[in-house]
Amino acid sequence: MKYRLLTLITVLFPLLSSAQEKGLDEKVNDAFMPFATWWEGFVLTPIPVAGYNLPVVLILLIFGATFFTIVFKFPNIFKFGLAINTVRGKYDELDHHSVEKTELNVVEGDVPRTIKDESKEGEVSHFQALATAVSGTVGLGNIAGVAVAIALGGPGATFWMIICGLIGMSTKFVECTLGVKYRDVGPDGTVYGGPMYYLSKGLKERGMKGLGKVLAIIFAILCVGASFGGGNAFQSNQAAVQLSTMLSLEGGATGVIIGVILAVLVGIVIIGGIKKIASVTEKIVPFMAGVYVLASLVIIFANIEYIGDAFGMIIGGAFTPAAGLGGILGVIIVGFQRAAFSNEAGAGSAAIAHSAVKTKYPASEGVVALLEPFIDTVVICTMTALVIIFFNMDAGAFDYGNAVGSTVLLNESGAYVGGVDLTSMAYDSVIPGFRYVLTIAIILFAFSTMISWSYYGLQSWKFLFGRGKTADIVYKVMFLLFVIVGAAATLDAVIKFSDAMILALVFPNMIGLLFLFPRVREEMNRYVTDIKDFVKRG
Repeated sequence: MKYRLLTLITVLFPLLSSAQEKGLDEKVNDAFMPFATWWEGFVLTPIPVAGYNLPVVLILLIFGATFFTIVFKFPNIFKFGLAINTVRGKYDELDHHSVEKTELNVVEGDVPRTIKDESKEGEVSHFQALATAVSGTVGLGNIAGVAVAIALGGPGATFWMIICGLIGMSTKFVECTLGVKYRDVGPDGTVYGGPMYYLSKGLKERGMKGLGKVLAIIFAILCVGASFGGGNAFQSNQAAVQLSTMLSLEGGATGVIIGVILAVLVGIVIIGGIKKIASVTEKIVPFMAGVYVLASLVIIFANIEYIGDAFGMIIGGAFTPAAGLGGILGVIIVGFQRAAFSNEAGAGSAAIAHSAVKTKYPASEGVVALLEPFIDTVVICTMTALVIIFFNMDAGAFDYGNAVGSTVLLNESGAYVGGVDLTSMAYDSVIPGFRYVLTIAIILFAFSTMISWSYYGLQSWKFLFGRGKTADIVYKVMFLLFVIVGAAATLDAVIKFSDAMILALVFPNMIGLLFLFPRVREEMNRYVTDIKDFVKRG
């Protein structure tokens, strides 16, 4: 391990030395922007709907989530209690009992009659898998993304973000159940799972081997790109911006220097694999999420007399959009696009982390996974939105619908600020000095997201190029280089690339989910039936 870490530092150190060249940040950004702009336009290709240009990817995302919610009889509501009980370990003992119906997929194929051993397969617990997956979603999308959505779409965008989060719970349930169902387990116990496996193996079962293989390869390629973009470059970018602002750092190489430091710290963790990643995220995520939620609650209770007005603006604005946005559909697009980037339901990324869980019931992890969009979007994003709405009610800092790209025009100064800056101002207005705590939260959220996405990308990389040590180290070096690229580039370039990369995953993943959802129903029925039998046995 020390040798591999030394190799990573040796590769990254020359970049730190060259960072002294004035204007290097701008050069990195100028080189990155043309590709980011092209890719965003390609992925978000629109089609005319009722006079509006609606991105095809959002149509697929909304249709799929709504379909799964209806087909599975609102699991986001009626399976919520089961999800809580499962993640707190109430049914863990069930995994150690023999049930004749269970089968396990391993690297060499299906091996039946392995019921007693199946619960031992996997590398992490339900809670660790949830923490790892949540760490890949809870973060800057909740802090910066919500601010941009509200500034651009008005308070009504919050309503559609909540709706996206609620129906996205059903999508997470489907994709994460399939992730465990079709995972591979290597001879050494290492788990390989995610959409690339359930697309290839699941569709092969249904007589669509060619389609499954093509979709799996497309997903794996896009997931590697998404790990470099939204799961990496965007995170390091916002962490670098916030840290530079707090410490009043200036200079053309500042972003690169911060990026190199982040890359070294990330490298120390990701060398350890999913067990190391899970052990870190299960500590960072609950702590920072707790601090952020506590601060949000303090501000919400401080403005409790305005809570009715705030929700009135959210609900009313959902159907009476802010001037200049272009209509109700425009608000829906803003809300769903930001929520999709925040919780990644439909992108399939979380299924990779959940595949590593120790269980013989795929549906047990599916119900655990449906908690993610609820935590990420319904709870944390809504709290952030309320704080920003309260802030604007009092300060009149900006006009709704008057954002440009990823920045917001402030009324008083006439200056443009990023989403993170706006959120920081809102929290600091009630809790003086909280911007320093928020800076730490942003850095830790960014750090946890990067290490989680490094695992997603590595699994996809291994699917494409094999599971050898060489492939492992090549990917990790490339991932760490993108930490530096993201820290050096501007937010506009990074957010274009990041949004498009994560949303692009929806295409191959959602197509596969629509073909494979009947297997999820089978697994859910088996899990619920066995729980009932287990409870009867006492």
